[in-house]
Amino acid sequence: MTAEPVWFKSSYSSNGGECVEVSVSELPDTIPVRDSKVPEGPVLVFPSAAWSAFVAAVRNGDFGDV
Repeated sequence: MTAEPVWFKSSYSSNGGECVEVSVSELPDTIPVRDSKVPEGPVLVFPSAAWSAFVAAVRNGDFGDV
């Protein structure tokens, strides 16, 4: 039996609940992501390197104000 994943939101998620959540994956080198408003909905799974690059780009302001 597989344990339920533990999901968490960014500490920057204070915009009224329109957030994504991420979890630690059971699959090596992957990051699951879901919509916090629809937790029973689909989950997108990204390679860890791609997720890290995305987070770094957000922190660097590459997408403007988010």
